[in-house]
Amino acid sequence: MDAASSTSDVLSRIRANRAAPEPAGERCEMCAEPIADEHQHLVNTEGRQLLCVCRGCYLLFTDTGAKLRYRAVPDRYLTFDGFAMDRRQWEALQIPVGLAFFFHNSSLGRTVAFYPGPAGATESELDLQAWADIRTAEPRVDLLAEDTEALLVRVPERPDAAPRGYLVPIDACYEFVGRLRMLWHGFDGGGQARDYIDGFFELLDDRGGTVQRA
Repeated sequence: MDAASSTSDVLSRIRANRAAPEPAGERCEMCAEPIADEHQHLVNTEGRQLLCVCRGCYLLFTDTGAKLRYRAVPDRYLTFDGFAMDRRQWEALQIPVGLAFFFHNSSLGRTVAFYPGPAGATESELDLQAWADIRTAEPRVDLLAEDTEALLVRVPERPDAAPRGYLVPIDACYEFVGRLRMLWHGFDGGGQARDYIDGFFELLDDRGGTVQRA
């Protein structure tokens, strides 16, 4: 066998023994297993991060009573029928747009508020007394699981329409705000952003169960 043939045989064996390339796609941020585009999330309560995870890792952190660094984000959507917030209460929150989401941050030990805009999710200083007044008027906000569920509030443009409230997973809020950021144009967001907002809330109305006022 000549040198050229020997070299060719060696290269052929190397190619044959080389591991097949790993399939492209997202992987679980806990165990590195491949995950589908539609997957679940954990919240890192200390770092305030969302982690994309497989079903097995997700199930490890579903105990809402345990003191865990990671919490599974539930897939619960609820509409608060007859939401008890008026425009005066909304204005007391001093949020500059007619959309915001609120959730209990366990690391800080308090409720925080974010609203969408051209820069993404922007935190708003939450007036604690104004929030306490809302909790008193609307006790259903206490249904939220801390860190993982949010109260999403939309104030219609019509001055005679009252704000509407929804309980949604926290990852849905960040996804909503992230997509809205990509569509945002000008001061008020523009037509594409408004169409996206309308479509998103139509889906919430269709998907969520309804919680009546006590």
